[in-house]
Amino acid sequence: HITFGEPASNDELFFHREQSTAALVAAFNVPKLLRAGVTGFLDADCLWNLGPALRDAIEAGIVEGPRMASGMNALLTAAGGTAGRLIPDAGTAGYAHVVGDRADMVRTTRLQIKHGADWVKIHVTGSLPGHRGELTVWTLDELRAVTETAHDLDTPTIAHCRSARSTRMAAEAGVDLILHASFMDEAALEAVVAAGSAIAPTFTFLANLADHGHKVGAASGQVDLFRGEIDATAAAVRAAHAAGVPILTGSESGFALTPYGHWHARELELLVDVVGLTPLEAIRCATAEGARALRREPGTIGVVAAGAAADLLVVDGDPSADVGVLGDRANLRHVISRGRPVDLDRPWPTRRPLPGEKVGVWAAELLTREVAAR
Repeated sequence: HITFGEPASNDELFFHREQSTAALVAAFNVPKLLRAGVTGFLDADCLWNLGPALRDAIEAGIVEGPRMASGMNALLTAAGGTAGRLIPDAGTAGYAHVVGDRADMVRTTRLQIKHGADWVKIHVTGSLPGHRGELTVWTLDELRAVTETAHDLDTPTIAHCRSARSTRMAAEAGVDLILHASFMDEAALEAVVAAGSAIAPTFTFLANLADHGHKVGAASGQVDLFRGEIDATAAAVRAAHAAGVPILTGSESGFALTPYGHWHARELELLVDVVGLTPLEAIRCATAEGARALRREPGTIGVVAAGAAADLLVVDGDPSADVGVLGDRANLRHVISRGRPVDLDRPWPTRRPLPGEKVGVWAAELLTREVAAR
């Protein structure tokens, strides 16, 4: 989420991000990825449809950054996504484009591809008032309207799925890459295998909130829910890996709990510690399998081979024994991107908040007389 700018809330994300400043902040942040050892990434959705422009600016040498593939606004139905009623009933807001009937879904998919989307993202599940967890908010026919249109234009699709049902439906609709695949059951896994879909569990945001959120004042109400989601999904991801499903690594970087340049390698640690992969298997998920996210042919990137892309890391330590060494920038000795060394000796980029960028609050709780008397 390179255009999000590390918001601490959905309020900041949807209502405190102007288009011009969001572009400038994204250009400021994207070099951090490279200096943290990320040599290529997929930004599946973005604010203001800025992703393709940032991708092109990187490739043109205007902005320093890793190789990038980009989506545009995520497609949502009127039921919304993870921001509840902050999502409008129609139109666009933040990273969301709310689509209506099947014709609108087809037209919007075509327009996104026309304007440079490498991927089309579908928000298959959403949070609705009065319901625990996320519900499936698309029908199978609606999902197929997007996937078939995108595939006809040689463009893959990616889907946010936080339930077994949504994961199964996304696979049945032909989605190429499924994010989260939360609570995936046997029927969903069978559909994923049959469709040849890939999975990116993207545990890092959940794990950061559960493990460290209390240190930065994050709400504690969802800690048990998120831990449960990780535990329930890890076994399914392990089974998917054993069945030959490609597993990719995602970090949800771009939120206050996952700031740029800090947590990109934690997903590898979670794949080892929670899912049960070996360090080398987890590294492959982040390297060779990453070719899929960048829409590159297998064997042309994410591997050390003659004729492959010259993107390499040189680290202090042995990640095949301890994958955690990749998460500490102090262990990076060299980052090679496109055959050229990245300057790691520069001071880390810092900045002050822009006017209106952060939400100010009067108080964290009600100032009752009882609180005043504590």
